[in-house]
Amino acid sequence: MSEVPAYVLERVFDAPRELVWKVWTDAELLPRWYGPGVETIVHRLDVRPGGLWLDEMRMGGGSHYERVEYTEVRPPERLVWLHSVADADWNVIANPMMPGWPRALLTTVTFEEDGGRTRLRLTWAPHEASDAEIAAFAGAMESLDKGWGAGMGLIVELLAEMQR
Repeated sequence: MSEVPAYVLERVFDAPRELVWKVWTDAELLPRWYGPGVETIVHRLDVRPGGLWLDEMRMGGGSHYERVEYTEVRPPERLVWLHSVADADWNVIANPMMPGWPRALLTTVTFEEDGGRTRLRLTWAPHEASDAEIAAFAGAMESLDKGWGAGMGLIVELLAEMQR
C-alpha cells in the first residue's frame, strides 16, 4: 500500500471562531462559498456524527452531486467527514469527471481561536483507497488549491459582510 498523501490548507480569518464555524455548518451560508463559480444547492445538512450533507453543484447544464457523512462534530473546534461523489440518489459512485479518483476522502477541519481571529486547517486525504486512487489524488493535489482557495476567498467576503 502506498503512503497516503494529504492536501493541507491553512487560513487565518479575521473573525471569531463561532462565526467561522457557522459559515461551515449553516445550510444558508454554505452555498455562498462552497463550489465557487457554480450554483450550489444544499439538499440536506445534518451536522452531527452519522449526519449527512448532500449537495448538488450545477454547472454547464449538468449537475455534480456530493455526499458528505460526518464522523466527528465538536462545535466550534472540529469537523471530520467522509467526502464522496454521488449519483442523483445520493449513492457513492466513482467520480465521472476524474477517473481513478478516490471514492472517499477523509476530511478534517479544525477551527482554532487566535485572539479574535480564527486559524482554520483543512486536511483532505484518500480514505481506504487503492494505490491507483492514491496516485490519482497525489497527481491532482497541486490543482486543489484553485477550488478550495477560491472558496476561502468567498469566506473572507462573507465573514466581512456578517460582521458589518
